Formats: sequence, structure tokens, C-alpha cells
Amino acid sequence: MSNILVIGAVGQIGTELTMELRKRHGGKNVVAATRKTPFPKELEQSGPCIFFDVSDKEAMKKVIKEHNIDTIYQLASLLSATGEKDPDLAFQINLIGLKNTLDVCRECGVKKIFWPSSIAAFGPTTPRDNTPQRTVLEPTTMYGVTKVSGELLLQYYHNKYGLDTRSVRYPGLISYKAEPGGGTTDYSVAIFYEAIKHKKYTCFVGSHTVLPMMYMPDAIRGTIELMDAPREKLTVATSYNLAAISFSAKELADEVARIIPGFVCDYKPDHRQAIADSWPKSIDDSQARKDWNWKHKFGLKEISEDMVKNLTPILAGKK
Repeated sequence: MSNILVIGAVGQIGTELTMELRKRHGGKNVVAATRKTPFPKELEQSGPCIFFDVSDKEAMKKVIKEHNIDTIYQLASLLSATGEKDPDLAFQINLIGLKNTLDVCRECGVKKIFWPSSIAAFGPTTPRDNTPQRTVLEPTTMYGVTKVSGELLLQYYHNKYGLDTRSVRYPGLISYKAEPGGGTTDYSVAIFYEAIKHKKYTCFVGSHTVLPMMYMPDAIRGTIELMDAPREKLTVATSYNLAAISFSAKELADEVARIIPGFVCDYKPDHRQAIADSWPKSIDDSQARKDWNWKHKFGLKEISEDMVKNLTPILAGKK
């Protein structure tokens, strides 16, 4: 049985990933950690929760030794649009935080580490249609810079020190459990909140903006499947392309309107449009499908219906 530490456990991915890991490994065997954000009740009540900063290596070592941690999911990150507002903080959390974690893994004998990359690692010089696994990585945001650098750090620590490092490049993620958190793809989540509450939404990217997206249950399952895959099957030491579906902002709005009659969406692109325009429209994830049998399950129709079904009672309870 693994003893797991999830750093960044209250973020967009962290909360759901931590709960799923606790279901599989037992609550006491999965430690949730965050810097300062309060823990949701479901995390507090289901297993150990600890506060520490990824800049504090000694605090990290203490947690690892006390709980005999052998596997780490390092999710602490400042997202794309938020990172552009404070690039220095994004660099410190996203990249220095990763290096600190990799160093502590070496020093404490942690066997395996997962770290999330992103489609933000790509840039305007990257082929935008069916973006290959190995391609040009010239991002235009600090978030993207930290993701490319982080991928190379993972490969370096794997090749030089034999650390079992694993990563995926997440597309935009859609979830009813985590509110929008400052990412460029967050319109795909915010639209459901506003549709249910007000039957209208002003989208911050244009109607014809197409980006790769994924439903959170697919992302959580894919992450754990990668971590469970035999090391000898893996051929990518930086980060695997991971994909599900691509759709335009208008296609999403039309689907929401089908489920919520009377919903209206208009479009007022802001600074995030330029970021979206620098990212791929679709992703070639054939290497992940070949190496560890990755397959997505949710399409746009299934995502939209499940979002409205689950988010409606949540928002009703907040009134």
C-alpha cells in the first residue's frame, strides 16, 4: 500500500484527486497539503490535512518522514491568467516549488512523483491542429514557461538520479466541484455557473475559439492510470499529451442552451483571448493511448448534462 502526499490538495485538480486516492488507498494513507487555503470539509474529515509551503523544504521533509511517504502528487501551481498578473510568484510556486519537491524526493527516498504540465507549454509557433507529442515549445506566458521548464526538470531528475517522474499536459479541465480559478479555459466552467444562476453569460473569448477540453473524472482517472502504469511501458520522460475533445465556445454555449432553455451567451474577448489563440485547437495523444492505454469517456453532450445535473443543487444550496 502506498503512502501518498498530495501537495496543492485544495486546487482545481487536487480536491477530487485526493478524494479518489483516499477511496483507493484508504484515507489515512493519503496526506493532503496546502499552503494556506482552508481545507474543504470532505478533505478534513476523510484523512490527514497539513499546511506547508513548497518553498519550505524542511517542512516538506518532516511530513514525508512522519508519514513514510513514497509517492507525491505535486499540484501546487498558479494558473495562466493569474500567473500573468504576478509572474514572479508563478515562477516561485510553479518551478522553484517543483525543484524543491524533486530535491526532497531524492533526499528522502520518495519513489515516485507526479507533476502536471499543460497545453500552456505550447505557443504560437506550435502546430495548432493535432499538436504532436514532440513539437515546438515556445510559450508566451510565465505559466507556460514554468511548464516547459518543469517538464525538462522531470526528465533531468529521471535520467540523472533515477527518480520515477511522471506527467501529463492537461487540456482545459471542466468540473462542477471546483469553481473557476484563474485559468484561460475557465470560461468552460463559468458558463455553467452563470447559466444556472442567471441564464446569461459574457464569455471572455470569442465565439469561434476552439480549445481542447476534458471532464475532470477523465482527468483524475487518466492521472491515476499513468501513475499505476509499469515504468517500462512509458516512453516519455517529459510530459504526455493528454486529450479528450475539442469544441468552440459557441458550440459549448449552444449545448448549454439546449439543456437550459432561455440561456443567452454573448462574447467580449479580453486579454485571455491572446493566450487562448497561442494554444492548440486539438491534441495528438496517441503516445499516451499506446503506452498506457489512455481512453477518454466523456463527450460534450455528456459533460454538459452532468455539469448541469450536479451543479444545480450545489448552487441552490448556496442561496
